Amino acid sequence: MMLSMKTSRAPLSRVAIRCMSGSAEEIAMLEKLLKEAKGRKEPRAAAEPAALGPKFNIGTYNAISGEGLKKFPSNKYNIVPMQGPDRDLKEDIHAVLLRSFKMGSDDVPETVRAVARCGSGTNNIDVAAMSERGIPVFNTPGANANAVKELAVCGLLLASRGIVPGIQHVHTIVKEENKDWAKIKKRVESDKKKFVGNELAGKKLGVIGLGHIGASVAQTAIALGMEVSGYDPAISLEAAWRLPGDILSRAESLQQICEESDYLTLHVPYMKQTHHIIDAGLLKSMKPNCNIINFARGELVDSSAMRALYDAGSRTGTYVADFADEFLHDHPRVILMPHLGASTAEAEENAASMAAMEIIDFIQTGTIQNSVNFPTTKLDHIRDSTRICIVNKNVPGMLGMITSDLGKSGLNILQQINTSRDGIAYNVVDIAGDVEDSKLVEIQQRIADIEGVISSRAISLHGRPGNFITTK
Repeated sequence: MMLSMKTSRAPLSRVAIRCMSGSAEEIAMLEKLLKEAKGRKEPRAAAEPAALGPKFNIGTYNAISGEGLKKFPSNKYNIVPMQGPDRDLKEDIHAVLLRSFKMGSDDVPETVRAVARCGSGTNNIDVAAMSERGIPVFNTPGANANAVKELAVCGLLLASRGIVPGIQHVHTIVKEENKDWAKIKKRVESDKKKFVGNELAGKKLGVIGLGHIGASVAQTAIALGMEVSGYDPAISLEAAWRLPGDILSRAESLQQICEESDYLTLHVPYMKQTHHIIDAGLLKSMKPNCNIINFARGELVDSSAMRALYDAGSRTGTYVADFADEFLHDHPRVILMPHLGASTAEAEENAASMAAMEIIDFIQTGTIQNSVNFPTTKLDHIRDSTRICIVNKNVPGMLGMITSDLGKSGLNILQQINTSRDGIAYNVVDIAGDVEDSKLVEIQQRIADIEGVISSRAISLHGRPGNFITTK
């Protein structure tokens, strides 16, 4: 008797068929290749080239975004915390990155060539002291513009719609009615008339300061249907191009924009000239119900004068800011929050990345971009040259003395650039060839002896930190 039996079997692949018909050696070879393929690991990312000589050490105050710090190639840079248990003050620090740390001159080691603030404001840095030491201070304008813009728009809505007091009222009702939800819902519905607000569309918004943030707020407010005017006597050409000139009107003075606006939003840096830029006189000239949004700096507004107007019944508008204030913290028409303007992961990453690239450009090429105390300077690199960067007081005859001294040393100057700002002159000089370190030190010592020279540093062909000499 012959038994019939069906078996379920997956179709054989072409490779398997060839194996069945091939020799035992071919089968063994295929099995070996298959085994090697299964055990093979994913290919590793290409390793960074080894560093040539010492690395640059970047000191950090505050927690700087890790994504931003990744911009520093690990084969050329070390990140050195300047605070906390991980700090290592034995290393020479070549540049410093910080956020809100209040940094005085004593917090900056003598070996530092540059300081970068991961943000736009630099009032937490003794900039004047850095200038005296020949140290450029960089900031990151525009890196946090979107984050602050979004919060400023939120501030407009908070000032208009009774959102915060309405939320607080609901919490109060829930507590008072002991979670009797029938009563809670009835009271909430009945009391909503207490928080009737206004719409933004059709209202006049005055934007004081038309940089990256102010221009962005203006554009968004126009899209919301507001009538927008701006005031900025020091507006740059770059910022002007970002503005919708056919829609946004320009105020001729602070007085005008304060008198005409239903809402004011402040976007100017804090400095001696802007302290209490919104003073008692301007506050009195505003419409009583004008709402003020301040996500720039608390010191821009005379809050003591504002409190006096509130207490006298002369002011009914809302003040929204992200700074604690001793005079206004308990007033019902004031909404204060933590300093959240740039506190988003995206803004912190953008600012740290931008600050890192500014430091890298300066340390490796001498380029200066976005400095608050040094002139913008860029000189394209010439191959096979050594670069010397010299900082001096901006007084007559300095450039001639410096180039004359370099010429006496038998060096061939290939190109140079001289720029100046606020009493500081900055020189970048390219010298032919790979000048020996010992000769560079000798040249820099002679240049340092010239009265008015503040500092000099060498940038070698090999990208090493180079010698740094300061007379301060």
